[in-house]
Amino acid sequence: MMEKRNYRKTLKFYQKLLQKEKRNKGSEVKTMLSKLRGQLEEMKSKVRFLGLVKKYLQVMYAERWGLEPCALPVIVNITAAHCDTLDFSPLDESSSLIFYNVNKHPCSGRQKARILQAGTPLGLMAYLYSSDAFLEGYVQQFLYTFRYFCTPHDFLRFLLDRIRGALARAHQDPTSTFTKIYKRSLCILQAWVEDCYTVDFTRNTGLLGQLEDFISSKILPLDGSAEHLLGLLEVGMARRAEGTPRGADLEDMKEAEEDTRPFNTLCKRFSEDGISRKSFPWRLPRGNGLVLPHQKERQYTIASALPKPCFFEDFYGPYAKASEKGPYFLTEYSTHQLFSQLTLLQQELFQKCHPVHFLNSRALGVVDKSTAIPKASSAESLSAKTCSLFLPNYVQDKYLLQLLRNADDVSTWVAAEIVTSHTSKVNLLSKFLLIAKSCYEQRNFATAMQILGGLEHLAVRQSPAWRILPAKIAEVMEELKAVEVFLKSDSLCLMEGRRFRAQPTLPSARLLAMHIQQLETGGFTMTNGAHRWSKLRNIAKVVSQVHAFQENPYTLSPDLKLQSYLKQRIARFSGADISILAADNRANFHHISSEKHSRKIQDKLRRMKATFQ
Repeated sequence: MMEKRNYRKTLKFYQKLLQKEKRNKGSEVKTMLSKLRGQLEEMKSKVRFLGLVKKYLQVMYAERWGLEPCALPVIVNITAAHCDTLDFSPLDESSSLIFYNVNKHPCSGRQKARILQAGTPLGLMAYLYSSDAFLEGYVQQFLYTFRYFCTPHDFLRFLLDRIRGALARAHQDPTSTFTKIYKRSLCILQAWVEDCYTVDFTRNTGLLGQLEDFISSKILPLDGSAEHLLGLLEVGMARRAEGTPRGADLEDMKEAEEDTRPFNTLCKRFSEDGISRKSFPWRLPRGNGLVLPHQKERQYTIASALPKPCFFEDFYGPYAKASEKGPYFLTEYSTHQLFSQLTLLQQELFQKCHPVHFLNSRALGVVDKSTAIPKASSAESLSAKTCSLFLPNYVQDKYLLQLLRNADDVSTWVAAEIVTSHTSKVNLLSKFLLIAKSCYEQRNFATAMQILGGLEHLAVRQSPAWRILPAKIAEVMEELKAVEVFLKSDSLCLMEGRRFRAQPTLPSARLLAMHIQQLETGGFTMTNGAHRWSKLRNIAKVVSQVHAFQENPYTLSPDLKLQSYLKQRIARFSGADISILAADNRANFHHISSEKHSRKIQDKLRRMKATFQ
């Protein structure tokens, strides 16, 4: 904890020196910055190592209370009478869990290993108590996917029933099976609260109150060590009240929060068999640019194409009260400055999302929009014909729609800045292409794909500026398309290679949702009613990337003034009709002089007349 605190203080001091170095370029500041960089890297590696050691010890503590498969029926039958409302199938392990055997470690004594293939809801919950459930990642995968077959209320009732049935007998014999059931139940509760507080407890005060009352009235009188669970709930409520994004380290957070970091994040196990970094060719053969014929001019104005103005002061804070700049501010800042602040704005939104937000997205009306930029309202439209994959009485959080709406707004802003510009569009196209190039090179794929979406708008692609764009800049567009193909090719492509896992990454929210939708296609249950755990496990592996990327944020220096300008411009064009904006500016189309056009028509008429003679 002290190492973390020292690292945060040193990082803040480094950022202050960085700002000072930009204002006053002195040799002393540069020398101090170079020394601080080395110290920061050393401190960061030390904090990361100590964090991993702490998580490993916590996982080993949880595994201490694991049960052998032969003891799992005890979990089911300990208080079976309380589970009647869940309509669970037979209560013996052979019928509630289905395994298949695989050859593993042929040189060792263990010739075969059992892999869970399917199970009833009660069987899958009972398997949380098996040995190696934490270490092999089953607990985390379950916490991400249990909403497909069980509600949070049912899951909490299951855990509390196990605790209620084992609590009294656990203190009679510390080495008994009931002690293991009780201790493992507390570990599962801790992992659930740490990883899923925002999606299961924040919006469900009844669930939170039930857990708090049970801990206070039933557990604490007999076991004071469970008080740390109440501390976890208090920290979660404090984060909710302050609007703290997940993974944020606030210096004024109480010390209890430092001890309640998720420990089951160590259990994120991705399939590493044969994984190696793909040598992906970023550059593809250049294709022909899309040039549309000249459209008939319509009497529209820019004002008619824009939505009603909003009040930026209420939403963006005091910096928004500054005078709003036009599109010329893009030329006043370097590519790196714009990339940095767009990345920080995107990271702020991404840090607030949760892996569960990406599940069941088809029921929220999320579809693949790989061509035209939709209006902002279309992202919120729900498909009445699409059935939810979650249980009917589960209310799903719709934060994913906010992420996608922001992505659409950034794409619309990029297209609008280009089509409304009355200056050289070549410079503006070059600026956005270089920003997108910096984004994908620094693994900010979210903003890179948003800029690509704006540049691929039909009204932008038909601009004459593409013809006179320098060849090296035009190649960036092909690279962006190649990156998009790469991101669509494999759901785990961003996790390949250990060196790249430790780098900050912002994935494209829409592409990630599309990958998960593809995995969700098909049935979740077998003919005997058991749920396919192999399918749920694959979904959990893909969606686990969200937490993995959130643990390695960008440490760029914020520029609140520039961020305010960017927010204002993005909000100004939110929901705008790009086609109408383009029609108001003649520079967006190819023009043919009237004399030349009439001469071509006369030549065609003359040739046609000659054919009839």
